[in-house]
Amino acid sequence: MADGIKGFARLVRATRVSYLGLGSAWRTEEAFRMEASLCVLLAPSAIWLGHGGVERALMLLSLFVVLITELLNTAVEVVVDRISLEHNELSGRAKDLGSAAVHLSLLQVPVVWGFVLLS
Repeated sequence: MADGIKGFARLVRATRVSYLGLGSAWRTEEAFRMEASLCVLLAPSAIWLGHGGVERALMLLSLFVVLITELLNTAVEVVVDRISLEHNELSGRAKDLGSAAVHLSLLQVPVVWGFVLLS
């Protein structure tokens, strides 16, 4: 650990930094705001429509996967832009791959919900 913080203090600091990241995503990323808003709207439906804990968990996790993927995609974009704003084939590929991951995470939501609700 480079900062020398250990134990509970490290956990507290890590939690604080995580919330700073969420706040940054909320302030700067329209896609994250839209996906988070949909998550908030759909989460009660997942709890209400799911029969039992496993179904509810699957439906909720499918929503969280979208948010997690969007955060990772945003992190890739920020790092790529930090390195250089000039067009670069590898930078473009990195951003395209992150975007593809978000797209797949969005596609899995109706698949999961469909399997749960139609079973």
